[in-house]
Amino acid sequence: MSGCVFCGIVAGEVPAFRVADEPAGVAFLDTRPVFKGHVLVVPRVHLVTLADLPAEELADYFGLVRRLAVAVESGLGAGGTFVAMNNKVSQSVPHLHTHVVPRTKGDGLRGFFWPRTRYADDPEATSYAERVHAAL
Repeated sequence: MSGCVFCGIVAGEVPAFRVADEPAGVAFLDTRPVFKGHVLVVPRVHLVTLADLPAEELADYFGLVRRLAVAVESGLGAGGTFVAMNNKVSQSVPHLHTHVVPRTKGDGLRGFFWPRTRYADDPEATSYAERVHAAL
């Protein structure tokens, strides 16, 4: 898609520190990493959200994400990884991408990047669970 920086990286028109280039997607270092070694994985075609990824491509795409999570951990000597994806809100580039962030014990990253809340009671939690279930 014209003007999409990630499409430009996939096409080789925008420079990037590539980690993988496969039919399922392209992986490259994030230019503003949470920690050094933070990788972004993108599908080769322009898709905006996870909902846009065709079902027949899920296994290959997430297989690549999984392999990168293992490679980031072993290749960088990390204690683990944080794997995340935004859909629309907080999606700085409107092209589906998955973050694979190396983690080490005591690195200062605490859970999610937003405030946490609680349900008022079990009936409120049940109501939310039922609404999501009904939408499936």
